[in-house]
Amino acid sequence: MLSTPQAIWINVSPSFKFLSQPLLHYLSHHTTIACWDYHQTPDEPCSLDTAINLLHDYLQCCDQPLHLMGHSTGGLISLLYARKYPARVKSLSLLSVGMHPAVDWQAHYYVQRQLLSCPRELILTQMVDHLFGSHIRMPVHRLVKILEQDLDYSLSPHSLFKRNSIASGNVEVPLLVCGGEDDIVVDQNHLGGWKDSLKPCDRLWVCPNERHFFHFCRPRAVSQTITTFWESLSNPLQPSLSSRMESSLGYPSV
Repeated sequence: MLSTPQAIWINVSPSFKFLSQPLLHYLSHHTTIACWDYHQTPDEPCSLDTAINLLHDYLQCCDQPLHLMGHSTGGLISLLYARKYPARVKSLSLLSVGMHPAVDWQAHYYVQRQLLSCPRELILTQMVDHLFGSHIRMPVHRLVKILEQDLDYSLSPHSLFKRNSIASGNVEVPLLVCGGEDDIVVDQNHLGGWKDSLKPCDRLWVCPNERHFFHFCRPRAVSQTITTFWESLSNPLQPSLSSRMESSLGYPSV
């Protein structure tokens, strides 16, 4: 590495990697960002523990605790890692991760597959608007293909045969939780469930009028929220931007 990173973005979905690029671009203006990717072959069993162990091997090469960030299952891996190795983590930023952290878009999809007697492509076509919103400028058929690839090649605790759960609860490290106001996967109830376990330094922020992939649609706002959270850890007496936005959306400042 040319320079020691200060923050790590955790990505476990090759097909969704492009969705994080605008956010990482804005964050790179404030600090050194590294992206840790986990890829698995179609024949390899899905194992969260394998990903956590490989992430630990990587982070042991860093000489200081780092800010961890991740969206959905990438956030779940970050959360589980922070629970297991809190001394290695300076802070944790979770995007589209609810109080029941295993809930992801794939779990939502598999519920639909069991309820609806129709082809996979049709269900995914119906889910595109729910996940991305109508203002994303990509053909629907391309987004459907991306969702298909994520089902086939990404790490997830769920399958067509079984949906798993992971214990809720907080972490020792400072925590920022972000979500989309109109997300049907990690909805307001899932996000609001964090409030009772947040520490004084923690923050909960909701991106207005956005859905599951809000960080792709509003990268500047999400970047500003994350960097303000980091700054608040150095100066805890200064009111943060995220605190003011929480209050405006009905979430109390914590």
